[in-house]
Amino acid sequence: MSKPARPPRRSRTTSFTPLRRAVHVPVWGDLGIRVLLALGLVFLVVLIHWADRDGLVDNHDGHVSFLDVVYFTMISITTTGFGDIAPISDKSRLVEAVIVTPIRFAVIFIFVGTAYNFIIRRSWEKFRMKRIQEQLSGHIVVLGFGVSGSEAVNELIERGTNPREIVVMDNSEERLEHAEKLGCNVIQADASRDEALMAVRIAEAQTVLVSAGRDDASILIVLTVRHLAPDVPISVVVRAEDNELLARQAGADNVINPVRFTGLLLAGSAQGAHIADYLADLASVSGRVQLIERPVLPEEVGKPLSEITTGGKGLRIYRNGGAHGFWEHEAKTMREGDIVVEIRPTDVPVEDGEFSSQA
Repeated sequence: MSKPARPPRRSRTTSFTPLRRAVHVPVWGDLGIRVLLALGLVFLVVLIHWADRDGLVDNHDGHVSFLDVVYFTMISITTTGFGDIAPISDKSRLVEAVIVTPIRFAVIFIFVGTAYNFIIRRSWEKFRMKRIQEQLSGHIVVLGFGVSGSEAVNELIERGTNPREIVVMDNSEERLEHAEKLGCNVIQADASRDEALMAVRIAEAQTVLVSAGRDDASILIVLTVRHLAPDVPISVVVRAEDNELLARQAGADNVINPVRFTGLLLAGSAQGAHIADYLADLASVSGRVQLIERPVLPEEVGKPLSEITTGGKGLRIYRNGGAHGFWEHEAKTMREGDIVVEIRPTDVPVEDGEFSSQA
């Protein structure tokens, strides 16, 4: 696979596109249905009044024409009641009371409901979502809500992440409906577009998870995210081994290959009955142990990795972009600025500034 070209930098817009919920019927389609229903009811009342025009009296000229019937229908439904045309027979008055009055209420409810739906509720929802969008910070952005993306969101929520702190972007309305039911913020958009990523304040995100379903699409999204958010951690799922390097060159901090991880579990089970079980224990929210990533503590500076003060077991330190295991010379002295990876029992709480495989 050839390396994808860097997407051209698009002009930025200062206006926000509010997070929105997927709807089955477009706004104007919904409005059209309501108007047609109301007109149908009005036409029905016109036919009823025309059929019973002998029970009406026109105090102006004594003759009830079709235009008079239409006029009487409109003032009757709108409860204006000028009195120039009125029902005089018992049958006409019964029709007005039993048939026309319920239709009058139905028409009023249709228009009142339309006003509420399009003016009040939609305006409030738009305002509320815009406020949420403007205040997004430290959130998790999930780009792609397929199998891997949805599993990641479910696991995050199970581990205690507030769904309101998760923003899901996908092109599929059906997938977004599922994400919305989980309580996440959703937006239907193309994750490779600058304006879509800026709409979810990508530069203010805590982390970005990319799982577009195809390696080429995922790598293109990583490129776009990285040039908009140079400092935000990006994790991406790729399925072909030869695309892992491309994903890292595109700017991904973590590249996850589900095929390789499955292979690790299978190989572990072949080498020992408990190795795969322990790997799954590390990865699962219900496991007994957790991996912690944290900055080195001031009181640990100058000590070896084996003497960390949190009660866990130091496994690795990251220094100047390099990884050093506990057995290596670099791990004999921890320095200010080092990142420590340790293994710790799950029942030991995770402190601020620490990142856990379980939380």
